[in-house]
Amino acid sequence: MPAYALTMLAAGIGIPILAALNARLGAYIGSPPAAAVILFCVALSATILVLLTLDPRPIVRAWGAPKHLFLAGLFVAFYVLSITFVAPHFGIGRSVFFVLIGQLISAAIIDHFGLMGAIPAPLTLSRAAGIGLMAAGVWMAMR
Repeated sequence: MPAYALTMLAAGIGIPILAALNARLGAYIGSPPAAAVILFCVALSATILVLLTLDPRPIVRAWGAPKHLFLAGLFVAFYVLSITFVAPHFGIGRSVFFVLIGQLISAAIIDHFGLMGAIPAPLTLSRAAGIGLMAAGVWMAMR
């Protein structure tokens, strides 16, 4: 479990860095969409290397997966494009603050109902209070 927590902590640390770097790249080259395309090309290359290193065979099984599962790619594109456009004008901190609030709300709903195969975790009063405290903490950090 600690390895999972540390991995996700690192991913969380990376989100504002991603936002700042890609927003800066978009401003530098004068095109947020072009910056997003470049980011996706770098990400695709890195992911292909990891896939080839581990086991490329599961990629064949992906063709049989339910097509709605591929909508996740649209969410990735939306995040990258929105943060690249918005962050230079709104600020990295403010942008990521609203991303975090959205993640807290969405995660609570997904977990509560066990949506999309998630392990169900009912939204109890104490869990809701904890999420509220997390949101308040993020808000206070932004003040």
